[in-house]
Amino acid sequence: MLRFLYRYAMNPDWKQFLEQQGAILDADRVQHFGNAAAELSSTARSPVLCDLGQYGTLRASGEDAQSFLQNMLSNDIREVDASRAQLSSLNSPKGRMLATMLIWRSGSDYLLQLPRVLCEPMRKKLSMYVLRAKVKISDASDEIVSLGLSGENAKKILEKQFGEFPQQPLGFIDTGRAGVLKFNDTRFQISTTAQHAQALWQSLSQHAQPVGSVCWDWLNIRSGIPVILPQTQEQFVPQMANFELIGGINFKKGCYPGQEIVARMQYLGKPKRRMYLAHIDGSHLDISEAPRPGDELFSAEMENQSSGMIANASPSPDGGFDMLAVLQTSSRESQTVHWKSLQGEALQFLPLPYLLPQG
Repeated sequence: MLRFLYRYAMNPDWKQFLEQQGAILDADRVQHFGNAAAELSSTARSPVLCDLGQYGTLRASGEDAQSFLQNMLSNDIREVDASRAQLSSLNSPKGRMLATMLIWRSGSDYLLQLPRVLCEPMRKKLSMYVLRAKVKISDASDEIVSLGLSGENAKKILEKQFGEFPQQPLGFIDTGRAGVLKFNDTRFQISTTAQHAQALWQSLSQHAQPVGSVCWDWLNIRSGIPVILPQTQEQFVPQMANFELIGGINFKKGCYPGQEIVARMQYLGKPKRRMYLAHIDGSHLDISEAPRPGDELFSAEMENQSSGMIANASPSPDGGFDMLAVLQTSSRESQTVHWKSLQGEALQFLPLPYLLPQG
């Protein structure tokens, strides 16, 4: 499996429990439970259960938490309530994405889930803007354990476990023991405390196969959901990563960092780059040579200049690698696109689960 370059500290009790369940960890990230290739294959066809330790969680608390986040993030935080989560982004003043976030409520607090490696840098950045606002940004990553459940029977498994589950995409239910968030009819996230996570894992794993966290990364890629990582910070305006198409931007809210540039692209032009789903064979590649976020892409029309960049990449159940690639739209429409150089592997484009704007 892919070896990730960042490090973080997993809750020690939870880490010990996962190891007792047969998890093989590298840098405190679950790589697999004994057979990485078989687990990835299972993810494409049967119920699977993932530890989502590659993500961490920031907590925004205090009476000004809502107004503070409203002034900082790309989406309308007022739409997040006890039954609805949302995607959002933190952008630079130049409109470039610094982090993508999944946000839900816990009582009066807001929980912001993002890659664990970005939690501390984004906590510091957000805290710089607090000034006199009555809000505290803290890292709750060790308090919250998030699990991913995917598969055709996921709804039945959750109904048996909790008796209820969200009905709408990005719907959220607090069951008391855990918060359940729906991505679609076959994919859910369950967030709970480290105290309750062990019993919940044991129960869910009776109905779903435990798999490595890279399997969840692959599901995100196939869903067309970009995740900003250190290698891709400040590379994309949100529309380049299709963020408005998956509900990550609200164009009617007030100002936030980069808002003018994001709005100008929406109303006065169109992105010259868009994000596409693609595959490369790569069966001959050593794992150390696998595609990674930040790798550049090339096409003949751009001569020696890059025509795009990989946003996210993962091994594919069918062999090779699947990726989300941000490309010049002209290169996608009329050129063969190659990984790393014009002599590199050619990208094979796949349909996204949502439509890109025409024209």
